[in-house]
Amino acid sequence: MLPTLSRRTPSRSIPVVAAAGLVCALGVAAPALAATPDSGTVSDTSTSVQWTAGPFAAPNVTGTTGDVTCGPGLCDDFALHVSTPSTYGDTHQLTVKVGWANAAADFDIYLLDRTGAVVASSASSADPETIVTPPTSGDYTVRVVPYAPLGESVTGTATLTEVPANPAPSTATPPTYSQYGAPESFGRAHDAGEPSIGSSHPTGATFYQALYDTYRATWDDSASPSKVTWADVSATPANGCATGGSTSLDPIGFTDPKTGRVFESQLAGKTSLMCYSDDEGKTWSPSQGGGLNSGVDHQTVGGGPYSTAGVGALPTSTYPNAVYYCSQDIADANCASSHDGGVTFGPAVPMYSLLDCGGLHGHVKVAPDDGTVYVPNKSCGGNQAVAVSEDGGTTWSVRKNPASTAGDSDPSVGIGAKGTVYMGYQAADGTPRVAVSRDKGKTWTDDQNVGAGLGVHNTVFPVVVAGDDDRASFAFIGTTTPGNYQDATNFTGDWHLYVSTTYDGGRSWVTVDTTPSDPVQRGSICTGGTTCGNDRNLLDFMDATVDRTGRVEVGYADGCTGACAKPGGAQNFDAYATIARQQTGTTLYAAYDALPNLTPTALSVKKGGGLYVASTTVANSGKAAAAGVTTRLLVDGVDVATSAPVDLAAGRSASVAFPGVRLGKGTHSVVVVADPDGHIRESDEADNRRATQVTR
Repeated sequence: MLPTLSRRTPSRSIPVVAAAGLVCALGVAAPALAATPDSGTVSDTSTSVQWTAGPFAAPNVTGTTGDVTCGPGLCDDFALHVSTPSTYGDTHQLTVKVGWANAAADFDIYLLDRTGAVVASSASSADPETIVTPPTSGDYTVRVVPYAPLGESVTGTATLTEVPANPAPSTATPPTYSQYGAPESFGRAHDAGEPSIGSSHPTGATFYQALYDTYRATWDDSASPSKVTWADVSATPANGCATGGSTSLDPIGFTDPKTGRVFESQLAGKTSLMCYSDDEGKTWSPSQGGGLNSGVDHQTVGGGPYSTAGVGALPTSTYPNAVYYCSQDIADANCASSHDGGVTFGPAVPMYSLLDCGGLHGHVKVAPDDGTVYVPNKSCGGNQAVAVSEDGGTTWSVRKNPASTAGDSDPSVGIGAKGTVYMGYQAADGTPRVAVSRDKGKTWTDDQNVGAGLGVHNTVFPVVVAGDDDRASFAFIGTTTPGNYQDATNFTGDWHLYVSTTYDGGRSWVTVDTTPSDPVQRGSICTGGTTCGNDRNLLDFMDATVDRTGRVEVGYADGCTGACAKPGGAQNFDAYATIARQQTGTTLYAAYDALPNLTPTALSVKKGGGLYVASTTVANSGKAAAAGVTTRLLVDGVDVATSAPVDLAAGRSASVAFPGVRLGKGTHSVVVVADPDGHIRESDEADNRRATQVTR
C-alpha cells in the first residue's frame, strides 16, 4: 500500500522500547523549550491542570524511521504528578490533550513514566492530540514532539474525568459464527491483507477482494454449519479487464447488493484501474476508475440510490444506483460520483481539507432510503466524524461526534433501512465504541464501549453494517491485553475477531468472540504504514457485509495460522483470506427471524353440573420458543377468562382449561385466542383464533 501521506505515523505507531523509546540526543538533559508552568498535579480533589509551550519552529520527524529523538527545540516536557485513591481507576480516567490554533500544524504527544518508558501516546493528525489512560498514581512526563509545528504554540491539559457508564448489555441471544478460509490452491490466499467483501442479493453470492484477486463464495445453507464453494473470478486481460492483475498501489472492492454488480479497483496515482462485472466475475468491463482530480491514497468505492433531495446530476443510463469513488490527496479528500453505474465518473469534489480533518478516511457508504452519502474520518478536531453529502456528492459537510476521541484505525458507518447511522470506532484509549445518529450525523446518542463486557482493551479495524433500521453489527479485531499494542518488542496479547450486534437501535449491544480458540494475531499489530515491521501483515482494514437474509459476513485476513493457532504457538504473520459468517441467531433482517407461531389446534366445550367448560390445545408450530403465552376465552364477544402464562418450545403444545360458565338458552359463540394482547411476535399473526358454537 502507499505510504500514509497525510500522516506518517498514526497514534501509538512509533516503535517503543521501555526506558529507551524516546532518546534525548546530543547530550541534552532537558528540551530547550520549557513548558509554562513546567509541572503540575492532578488528584481526586483537584482534577485538572493546564500549561502552554512554544512557539516551535523546527519540525521533528525522527519518529517516521524509528524512535523519536529529542534535541534543542525538538521536544518539550511537562512534569505531571497524579495522586488518586487505589480504587479511583474503577470509575475514572486520565485524559491528556494538547492542542494548537493552526489546524495545518501537527504535534505528537507521549506519556512517559518515571523510568522513561512510554505509557501511552497519540501521534496522529488530530488536533488536539488526546491520550486516555488509567489514572494510576505516580510521576509522569508529558512530552510534546513538534512534527510539523509551523511556528505554533501548544496548550496542554491533564484532567481526571469519570468513565462514561454503559447502558445495560443486550439480553438478545448472541449469534454464532463459522470461519471459512479460501482454498490453498488459490495462489495468493495467504496474501490477502486489507480485504473488501460484498454480497450480491440477487444471487446470494459473496465476493472477497484482496490485492489483485476476487474470490466468489456461494453458500449451501441446508447444512449446519453452512457449506461453501469458492471460485477465483479475478479480473484479468483474458476475461475483459485489460488492467487486471497487473499493478496496484492499494486494492478495494465493492459489490452493489441490489444489482449484484461487482467492482474491483487498483489505485493508480490520481485515479484507479477499475473494472466491473455483471455476471459474477465470469467477464469484466473497464471503468474510468475515478473522477478528475481524485486523490492518491485511501481509495474507497461505494454505491446506493440516488439522492432524494433532487440536487445533482441525473442518471445517464438504466443502472438504478449512483456509484462513488472517494480518496485523499494529502491536503484534502475528494469524492467523485458516477451516474452510469460506475462506467464513468464526474470530477472529484472536495469533501474536507486538513483544516477540517486528517486526510485519511474510511469507506464510503450510501443510505438505502434517501441516498445520503457518508465517509467517516478518525480525526476531525480531536473527534471522530462523518463527511456527509445530502445532494449526491455535490456538496459536503463534516459532522462530528463530540463524545468521541480520535484513534488510530479508520472508523466505519452502517446505515439502517430508514437512515439511522451507526458509527463504530477505536477510541483514544483503544477500546471499541459505537455511536448512533438519527439525523444524518448532526447529533449522536448512545455512545458506548461494546467491548467492556468481554474485557477488550485494544481494538483495530472497526467495520459496521446495518440491515433493518434498528439492527446493525460492529466487527473489530480486539485483544483483552492492555498496553501499547504497537510495541513489537513487549506487547504479547492475543487478538480475536469480535462482532457486536444491536437489535434495538443501538441502545444495547451483544458482543461475541467469533474466534475464541483461534487467534487472528499474536503480539503487536502495527498501523503505522511503511514504518512498520512484519507486524503489518494485516495491513490497514477489513470489511463486512450483510447477505440477502440478513446474515453478517466479515471479510478479514487471518494473521495466525498453522502452528501459530495452537496453544503457545509462535506468530507467523500470515494474511489468510477468511470469511466469518453468521450461522445462528437473529439476523439483521426481521423478515428472516426465527419466530414462534401460536395456534389453537383444538377447542371443545363440555357441559357438566349446569356449567359449560371450554378447553383448548395451543401449539407452537414456529421455529423459536415463545415465553409467557396466554390464551383468552370469549363467549358471545365478552372476555370471560385469560389463562396463566406458559412457555412453549418450538414444536410443543399445551392444554388449557377455562373456568365453567353459565349459558342462557339459544346459540352462543365460543372463541379462544392465543396471545390475545399481541405481546409475542409470530411468523403468522392470522391463525391465533379458534371458534365454535354451542346451543343450549
